[in-house]
Amino acid sequence: MKLLFILLALLTKADPLRVAGGNVELTVRALSDSTVRITTARISSGRPEEIADAPVLVDQPAGRVLLQARKSFPPKAFSVGVYRLSIESDPIAVIATDAAGRAVQAVRVDSDSGGISFSGLSTPTFGLGQGGKQFDRRGASYPIANGRGPWSMAEYGGYLPLPWLIGTGGWALFFHRPFSGTLNVTDEKGSLQAESGGALPIDLFLVLAASPARLLSQYARLTGRPSLPPIWALGYQQSHRTLAGPEEVLDVARTFRQKKLPCDVLIYLGTGYTLSGWNTGHGSFDFNPAVFLKANEILRQLRDWNYHVILHVTSPPKSLFGSVRDAAVREDDPNQALNYWRRHEPAIHLGVAGWWPDVGEELSQESRLARIRMYGEGMLATDPNSRPFALHRTGYAGMQRYGAWLWSGDVYSRWELLERQIAVGLNTSLSGVPFWGTDIGGFWPTRELTGELYVRWFQFGAFCPLFRSHGRAWHTRLPWGWNTGELGPEEIETRPPGQAVPDSSELHNPAVEPICRKYLELRYRLLPYSYSVFQEATETGLPVMRPLWLHEPEDETAVGRADEYMWGPAMLVAPVTREGATTRSLYLPRGVWHDFWNEERLEGGREIARPVDLETMPIFVSAGSIVPFGPVKQYTLEQTDGDLDIVVYPGANGRFVLYEDDGVSQKYARGEFAKTELAWDNRSRQFAIKHLGGLRTSRPVRSVTIRLAGEGKKRTMMYEGKPLRIQFDPEDHIRGARLEK
Repeated sequence: MKLLFILLALLTKADPLRVAGGNVELTVRALSDSTVRITTARISSGRPEEIADAPVLVDQPAGRVLLQARKSFPPKAFSVGVYRLSIESDPIAVIATDAAGRAVQAVRVDSDSGGISFSGLSTPTFGLGQGGKQFDRRGASYPIANGRGPWSMAEYGGYLPLPWLIGTGGWALFFHRPFSGTLNVTDEKGSLQAESGGALPIDLFLVLAASPARLLSQYARLTGRPSLPPIWALGYQQSHRTLAGPEEVLDVARTFRQKKLPCDVLIYLGTGYTLSGWNTGHGSFDFNPAVFLKANEILRQLRDWNYHVILHVTSPPKSLFGSVRDAAVREDDPNQALNYWRRHEPAIHLGVAGWWPDVGEELSQESRLARIRMYGEGMLATDPNSRPFALHRTGYAGMQRYGAWLWSGDVYSRWELLERQIAVGLNTSLSGVPFWGTDIGGFWPTRELTGELYVRWFQFGAFCPLFRSHGRAWHTRLPWGWNTGELGPEEIETRPPGQAVPDSSELHNPAVEPICRKYLELRYRLLPYSYSVFQEATETGLPVMRPLWLHEPEDETAVGRADEYMWGPAMLVAPVTREGATTRSLYLPRGVWHDFWNEERLEGGREIARPVDLETMPIFVSAGSIVPFGPVKQYTLEQTDGDLDIVVYPGANGRFVLYEDDGVSQKYARGEFAKTELAWDNRSRQFAIKHLGGLRTSRPVRSVTIRLAGEGKKRTMMYEGKPLRIQFDPEDHIRGARLEK
């Protein structure tokens, strides 16, 4: 009894928990066996302030409350999955160790300032959205704020800070609140210091998992999975700037079809950043009579040629708020999302398929998210069976839920910038924004902009989710534009340091167009593979463009590589980023690899020097991979009689799930899709195909050819949706196939 009185006395004397000058309530919840939510909320009138999930987070489960306290307490220990958490109160701290007792992460809150510190920076660390000087985020500070950030857009690309940090030591952190501040990862311990007076509330998520894929799946659970894009968004997108007149609009579209250069999307810049665009000026939704006098007729013609039209828009309302689904709308309030969306609808009724909402750095994070949400929900409100597409320059966590794509902004046309874009794309992809790309060729032309640089950037663009060419001197951004002798119509005079038009001697280069054709056709032939990988992103949160670390977390050399990446699970892509290159040095992770172009087998776990000419960007495919190819198409929805060609890369067992639907509607959400499992047993040399699920929307009978890479053997069969097994005789393969060392 005496001991009980002593304990009660100690509890009575416990001090209130205080952070940043205020009394707080600490709540720690386990949302899953990998994710813990740590909340520190100021107490006001006896109650902790509420923290709304929307619009950043999707609805979160209540989870299992591990601890809830307003007064100091002795350290407490809890189990979450295979991890052990120790929670302390002076100062507030959550320390995680794995099953072996290894320290994984320690998060602490400074009692005086409310600053948050964290550990785990002894190994490479990624994420934090778009922008910055390095792939490994360590060694720099990152403002979590609106604007263009601490780096020049022209030098490093657009700055879109997303407070999601992912460590290769098996942890990740998402800082939901505070909304703004500076993330510092320059020291052994990182920190987030909020702006003055904004330390509370604190709401952060600690994710613990040895698997990179598990870390990403938990982030998708928090901020939402990407929405499935229309398949035409995977096709080539041609952007236009100053338009000479209506004849140029149709001439460019006609030339793609006449030359049989695949293209799906035509994008038109507005007037204001250019002399003569699709509309009458910034913020306008009226078609420019100088180029779109009969907009309905021009748009109808472009639809007849199977193009999808995207229009550029700027100058959104400064305080945009709400949703297109709001019931109470003030008709006189231009800042209400529904009112702003209604200005877009006439163009949609004429056949416009999507939007390019430019700028937006001046908007608050709430208004930026309201804008992104408006373009996603607005398209569905206007056409409930459509799939939204909008290409943004700004955004925030959660944007992926609304059909939002991102591009890296107005970068220079320089070799160094091409190389930097690879790391930018990888970190963006690891930050929950999988649908990303660049201005092919760079936006601001310089003396470095040549046919060679454009070709190398085009090759890289063919293996970015967004395959889009855009920039000043815009005729040089046409696949045939390097052999016309013309730069395009005059631009508005804006010359940042280093901008210069390409040398006129470069404008008669017949080599560029055939190489662009080669990569256009490859992009379209890979649609069965790539579209399946895009769909996988919507289910798992795995990006399309993946750092080697995602598949090779135990390979220290692979973990830090920022100049090459995986396109889906099978294909390693190594863009050429050196002028005049005749070889490309790259790292092949451990295992057996096949050169995509000549199908030579090579042993990995080493650096290689791959010879290259101008038309070759090195691509390698890992052993055991199964890559389905389709026919060359002029647009993604073209109906062709071409077979499905499946290439198996022997050397290991493999599996791939082919996903198919109609590519444009919401019917897939009602089960109208087909998933087909393709499997290879390397030991028995047997290939199997079977229907996995979904109401079949593909052709009930089709010709399928299975070919073994590097062996010259193939089988053709008619697939009717029933399980099939195809046996390749062990004697079929070339005995003693050479394995390069």
